[in-house]
Amino acid sequence: MLSPQRVPMPGLPPSVTIWEVGPRDGLQNEPAVVPLDVKLEFLERLAAAGLTVVEATSFVHPKWVPQLADADELISRLSPAPGVRYPVLVPNERGLDRALALGVREIAIFGSATETFAKRNLNTTVDGSLAMFEPVVRRARDTGLWVRGYLSMCFGDPWEGEVPIPQVVSVARRLLDLGCDQLSLGDTIGVGTPGHVSALITALGSAGVPADRLAVHFHDTYGQALANTLAALQAGVTTVDSSAGGLGGCPYAKSATGNLATEDLVWQLNGLGIQTGVDLASLARTSVWMADQLGRPSPSAVVRALASEL
Repeated sequence: MLSPQRVPMPGLPPSVTIWEVGPRDGLQNEPAVVPLDVKLEFLERLAAAGLTVVEATSFVHPKWVPQLADADELISRLSPAPGVRYPVLVPNERGLDRALALGVREIAIFGSATETFAKRNLNTTVDGSLAMFEPVVRRARDTGLWVRGYLSMCFGDPWEGEVPIPQVVSVARRLLDLGCDQLSLGDTIGVGTPGHVSALITALGSAGVPADRLAVHFHDTYGQALANTLAALQAGVTTVDSSAGGLGGCPYAKSATGNLATEDLVWQLNGLGIQTGVDLASLARTSVWMADQLGRPSPSAVVRALASEL
């Protein structure tokens, strides 16, 4: 199979952790509900391809995300692969209760840097969301769980427009102060550019948030996801969110198109000589298989380019 020539660049990390969001952030945005057995096979295939962090599902109310209404059964039936982490998204204490009852060891909460998105996504204010998350994070940490905080609308908001960097830094700092182990910066509508990414990470560092506490989550609406990823790596970030085959978007922000495709990310990292542990051919075959399940081609450029070789 064709692969990129490895030509490292100075100042980049030797390895990167890929946080695979396809089974959760990807499938929750599909118009049809994917059968449980298909979801379980998807999780198995992703782990077999070498991904070590696979976000499995979300314990949100089925009314809001019917595509993931089978979260409890999925976790009950999941056979964890050795060395693979399976975090889940929890929106509130009820979601945490469900996760704890099933023995989940890692969770994520989902906040907003803007008031409008907080209202539309969480039906509250930014302050209200942080107050809601406080007991979730406290109880999770008291129980020994590892906690990630997602922060959406870090680079732009479809209703509010530009989002000032100090505003993002303030909410990010407050999320981490709740007790989150890691914070994922979300370009929810894909409007970020490399200079903006560098400036935000630098500003967070000045506010006492080191790059090793950060992850990045880019959408490819305007084709900037890989360039933004490179800027984040140059700034010291070593965890990158992506979605196999480019699945997903955001059901609450209609201008958000697909996530950065994991295959596109792996191709770039392979070319830079950065270790991921991911078998690109195996991963691409998985995305071709999932595209067949969904009845449409994968939006990933690398999957399309390699399809004839798989």
